[in-house]
Amino acid sequence: MDFLKDLWMFLKERKKWWLAPIVIVLVLLGMLIVFGGGSAVAPFVYTLF
Repeated sequence: MDFLKDLWMFLKERKKWWLAPIVIVLVLLGMLIVFGGGSAVAPFVYTLF
């Protein structure tokens, strides 16, 4: 959680708001791969890539 807090402070201080959507998409994609890998949804997730 400390990393996310530091990332948020960096975005806020440096006015790099264009990075926020990129970070959010990468986090969601990572969660999809991690949680979709060990479930019954895995074959459908792998067809997306």
